[in-house]
Amino acid sequence: MKQFFRIAINTVMICSMAWSLVTAQTSKTHPKRATLLKTINQNFKDAGKQYKVLMSNLPQDKFPKTYFPKTGKYEFSGSGWWCSGFYPGSLLYIYQQTKDAELLKENNRILGVLEKEKFNTTTHDLGFMMYCSFGNAKDIAPKPEYKDILIQSAKSLATRFNPTVGCIKSWDSKKGDFLVIIDNMMNLELLFWATKVTGDSTYYKIAVTHANTTMKNHFRPDYSSYHVINYNSETGGVQQKKTAQGYADESAWARGQGWGLYGYTVMYRETKNPIYLEQAKNIAKFILTHPNMPADKVPYWDFNAPNIPTALRDASAASVMASALLELSGYVDKNLKKDYIKNAEAMIYSLSNTPYKATIGTNGGFLIEHCVGHIPQNTEVDVPLTYADYYFLEAMKRYKELK
Repeated sequence: MKQFFRIAINTVMICSMAWSLVTAQTSKTHPKRATLLKTINQNFKDAGKQYKVLMSNLPQDKFPKTYFPKTGKYEFSGSGWWCSGFYPGSLLYIYQQTKDAELLKENNRILGVLEKEKFNTTTHDLGFMMYCSFGNAKDIAPKPEYKDILIQSAKSLATRFNPTVGCIKSWDSKKGDFLVIIDNMMNLELLFWATKVTGDSTYYKIAVTHANTTMKNHFRPDYSSYHVINYNSETGGVQQKKTAQGYADESAWARGQGWGLYGYTVMYRETKNPIYLEQAKNIAKFILTHPNMPADKVPYWDFNAPNIPTALRDASAASVMASALLELSGYVDKNLKKDYIKNAEAMIYSLSNTPYKATIGTNGGFLIEHCVGHIPQNTEVDVPLTYADYYFLEAMKRYKELK
């Protein structure tokens, strides 16, 4: 495994050096709000053009995963893949800003393919899959049936909760193991919504219990997080702490830090419990003051990657962080608000320019380039990813809505 990892790292170093030199040329400043808003409006228009390219290449019952610029080939998935909700969610965000009916029509079509996943009890990712899609649809282009679809999705997600462990299981594994990943914080929003519309507090209690257990066991003293905690399914005890998609068990995998920041921001929004606000603020401090955070605010794929400064950047992590920071800025004092917005602006500005924003007609129709999925397994390395587009669009939407 170590030998494989060294090979993967060497491969990454070679493919990253060329464009990292370009990144170094990126402006270290960002424009005033009026100028950035103009850029954002153009980004939404460009996103509409890009997603029509993506639509034209998408098989009837498939969802986009990624695209490989060097070969010109796509990778698609079925509706059960954890990223299936991001494509319709992105279509909805673009439609909301551009009112392009063609995008809404495509969203309605693909939601019909996705709907059956409301009964899926084999995944913890129903928040990503169903709330980023049907959850957005109920607000942007509502239909009466969306409520029942989302309630059933919450019921399915709740089946994976183990009260002894105090968490929702992420990955199925061998008997006795109970694997929970930091990403799972992103699926709790669906449960909070379910309690609001049904009056059943079970969903709320599951979300809070999961967040509390995660806060206790996933985070280090500096508020960086592990990726995976392996609990004993019978006793609830911690058996192992590791980082599967990052550089090493004790490293800070960048997107994982973003998931935690976003997740605890949502926890504060939904509960108003100050412990979650403090957690989110501490995670933000770790991210924004880390000595390895680049000047353009697009993080390396892992804050402890061994080949910094030539290590690959992860634009998807920046997208998640920017969106989370903009929401978090609404819950803090004036100084922190200013700091969070300033950093989010820098992230949005960087993602709006070379080398991260794709030229129209390229990148397979995806909007954002240079994302990192899973370097240790050498999959989805330095490619576009659906969730990078989704959270970038969300971040821009949130920035436009700032008072």
